[in-house]
Amino acid sequence: MQNRFELLPAKLVAQVLDEAFQLLDSPGVKVLASEARELLAEAGAIIDPVNQIAHIPESVAREALSTVPDLFHLYDRIGKQVVQYGGDAVHFDPGSSGINVLDSETNKHRPAYTHDLVQLIQVAEMLPQYDAQSTAVVCAEVPKTIGDIYRLYLVLLFSAKPIVTGSFSVDTTSLMFDMLALVAGGREALAQRPLAIFDVCPSPPLTWTEFGAQNLIDLAKAGVPAEIVSMPLAGAAAPVTLLGSVVQHAAETISGITIHQLARPGSPIVWGGAPAVFEMRHGTTPMGAIETAMLEVCNAQIGKSLGLPTHGYLGASDAKIVDAQAGLESGITALLGAMAGINMISGAGMLDFLACQSAEKLVVDAEAIGMAKRLLEGVQVRTDTLATELFVGIDFRADFLRQKITRQLFATEQHLSSPVIDRSSLRTWQEEGQPDTYDRAKKRVEQLLEKYERPSTAVELEGELQVMMAKIAINAGMDTLPELP
Repeated sequence: MQNRFELLPAKLVAQVLDEAFQLLDSPGVKVLASEARELLAEAGAIIDPVNQIAHIPESVAREALSTVPDLFHLYDRIGKQVVQYGGDAVHFDPGSSGINVLDSETNKHRPAYTHDLVQLIQVAEMLPQYDAQSTAVVCAEVPKTIGDIYRLYLVLLFSAKPIVTGSFSVDTTSLMFDMLALVAGGREALAQRPLAIFDVCPSPPLTWTEFGAQNLIDLAKAGVPAEIVSMPLAGAAAPVTLLGSVVQHAAETISGITIHQLARPGSPIVWGGAPAVFEMRHGTTPMGAIETAMLEVCNAQIGKSLGLPTHGYLGASDAKIVDAQAGLESGITALLGAMAGINMISGAGMLDFLACQSAEKLVVDAEAIGMAKRLLEGVQVRTDTLATELFVGIDFRADFLRQKITRQLFATEQHLSSPVIDRSSLRTWQEEGQPDTYDRAKKRVEQLLEKYERPSTAVELEGELQVMMAKIAINAGMDTLPELP
């Protein structure tokens, strides 16, 4: 096994943290939730009540960091540990909260609807490369006030995998806890064997909104894992230098962890993020840029230096369709994240600066993820001697294919891709109609959907979940829930 991929020498890691702690004290962090300010004040922070700024001493932040669990798990619907946050375990889930999908018939972007999210859930459920599901797209026909819980509802109906999700409303957060508790067997069972983790985002630079800070507190008190997704935009909402952005990310994340741990020490929380560089020529936020990947690798290295579980947004592309750019950006960044040992890597399937999801890209990205995971397995000794015994009887002939050991080990030694990756001969490719990667991905999606079967654990609770969701929808002004595919 190779050493973990890192970009920062120890001296710079120490300087990043030193400057992050300085920022927490001066200029401080704007905290718009009164309960969060009260927790910080009780712990020793100096609060400017007029400007709602908390000046957090390093000692207060360090104490909070010391209470964060260095490892915890997410569970599937049958109670099996599936995702490990902590150490160098690496997992992947689809990108989240897209507003559009790439229509496979027209190859154009359009708003996402219920049937689109269900299809994405089903495809991700069938691909073992994805260790968790996400609430991948926002359903356009559902009011925004209940959009978060509706997306969670659909995942629970059609998947047995752990879930990376999030809430953007205080009221919705509590309802999402109730829905997860229904599946887990109660709030206490949910805390003991969490089925989901919630993303929580500060507002750059150095601001926690009333909802964001309150969400941290509510998650901590419920014992539901939280994942801080700091989003510094280098050159616009963060310093232009990569290191300056890393310092800001560290300050925002540490401040969030401090609020969270003051609410309930020992509650699980993750050092995560979705930073980017600002594309000065176009005014965009490229998630496929190499500098964005470098930011993620550096951020994760800082988190790991503190012994914390990590998350990052990689494996996405700024391309508008599933083309060579999409494969290039997604494959490179997913591989770098895996080599950095980031515990959960989100972003697969996403196009157009995280605005669009594609089922076809999900299956292409799964191939890159499979290769990345194979790389992490490293080069292993699988025979008594490395080579000499395999030469017995060869007599200078290229006859290794005849050996029993070849048949036994080739599928272990090699990562065997799906037909999405073309490794056939030129003649075979021509006879099959010369399909490109997108053509093969479309066919793969169709095959996965044909084979998909709903998990029995999801079917068993379907009635109770529908009753709960229907009541929430009626209160939000809907007559009926959208028809499920």
